[in-house]
Amino acid sequence: MTMVVTVMAVALHLNQTLRANTVWCQIFLLRARREEVENGPMRRGRLQKVGAVAMLCVSLAGLAQNSDRDRSGAATTSASAPAADQRVDLNHASLDDLLKVPSLTRGWAVRIVRFRPYRTKQDLLEKGVVSSEVYDRIKDFVIAHHDKPRQGKQ
Repeated sequence: MTMVVTVMAVALHLNQTLRANTVWCQIFLLRARREEVENGPMRRGRLQKVGAVAMLCVSLAGLAQNSDRDRSGAATTSASAPAADQRVDLNHASLDDLLKVPSLTRGWAVRIVRFRPYRTKQDLLEKGVVSSEVYDRIKDFVIAHHDKPRQGKQ
């Protein structure tokens, strides 16, 4: 919603700026003054141009928002993250095991247990179990296994 309001404000400012300069008005086929009469084809052409500029602005804004996303699909981890076999399994860990994850509170751990099972650890975000800030803090310390938990050697 904020993006739409921003695009509309920029378009309005651009329209007012162009109308103040008669040369630019002629380039973009805009009316220089309100008193001038314009015919139907001129009005349609102007509306098409304004629509094209608005669509361009919206698509560029969407492209800018999407440019910083990881396209590989793999979750990024920091260099200080523990090895995969030392991470806490979201699907099988007890509440006490989840509380060993740095910066994970009891309330967040209870929510993780309540909304099991998880296909990937990103399901925490997609299902709305934790906030993005909490996920960024714990993503390096958790993993989601699909199979049964591994038991010790018997």
